[in-house]
Amino acid sequence: MKDLKNYDTKLLKDLLFKMLLIRRFEEKAAQAYGLKKIGGFLHLYIGEEAVAVGSISNLDMTKDYVAAAYRDHGHALATGLDPNSLMAELYGKITGCSKGKGGSMHFFDYKKHFFGGNGIVGAQIPVATGIGLKIKYNKEDGVVLCYFGDGAIHQGAFHESLNLAKIWNLPVVYICENNHYGMGTDYRRVSAIDDFSIMADSYAMNGKQVNGMNVLEVYEATKEAIEIAKNGTPVLLEAKTYRFKGHSMSDPAKYRTKEELEKYKQKDPIISFKELLKENNIISEEDFLEMDKQCKKIAKDAAKFAEESPEPDLDELYTDIYA
Repeated sequence: MKDLKNYDTKLLKDLLFKMLLIRRFEEKAAQAYGLKKIGGFLHLYIGEEAVAVGSISNLDMTKDYVAAAYRDHGHALATGLDPNSLMAELYGKITGCSKGKGGSMHFFDYKKHFFGGNGIVGAQIPVATGIGLKIKYNKEDGVVLCYFGDGAIHQGAFHESLNLAKIWNLPVVYICENNHYGMGTDYRRVSAIDDFSIMADSYAMNGKQVNGMNVLEVYEATKEAIEIAKNGTPVLLEAKTYRFKGHSMSDPAKYRTKEELEKYKQKDPIISFKELLKENNIISEEDFLEMDKQCKKIAKDAAKFAEESPEPDLDELYTDIYA
């Protein structure tokens, strides 16, 4: 990782702001879920913010693409999707990014190159591979970042996609967000290896393991991976991270100890990065508190927008159907 003096100050502050926005947005969503204003499932990304923010900050969303799994709030916010439309989607309102039909697991905006939000484990991996083929076929200057959890890495779709991506030399960076648990199962109980990045060797691709709790380390690794991918070799990154909440709001996470959770909270990516910026006189505690105030207001305004938005008409049941 470079010395902080080699980074643009605006970029550093932006990384912190985006991570904080994701955290406050999700805390507000969790509160609304507890009040039964949001139905269905709600998979929170709290603790993992450095992965989405660090990687997506390398993209130009006018030509690059993102495909994510069902734990997608952080990726959508990092790409710049409107917090109001995202919160409205959680509330099931017509003003939501998927017209209130998708909910938490199906944030989507193809015009802004955000291809989900996919509810089926691993389903986005071949989708991202297809987008990579489209970029290459049309000779575009773009790249795809494809996110999936450690629970998806043993899916056949993962292996088939990486194989095709290398055969066709597609501009795709596959990013495994290893948060330690596939639902409630420790990844070490179901995997023959504990360094997923070495799976890249099976497909003659570059692979790298990165500290997913460090936003700058993710930023640098992804920047390097994008350059390699655009030059014709897809890349597999494994970001070692940790979710502070259960698999979803209905999961009390009894499969892990309080001591383990506390150990990772000491590595909170937001607090760690804030302290780093303070130590280097890039921000003050007052700057951080003001930033936090702004993020809380955005989240609060988004919830107000969602609550005041109308429900979809019944006729919406028959629109946006692919058959």
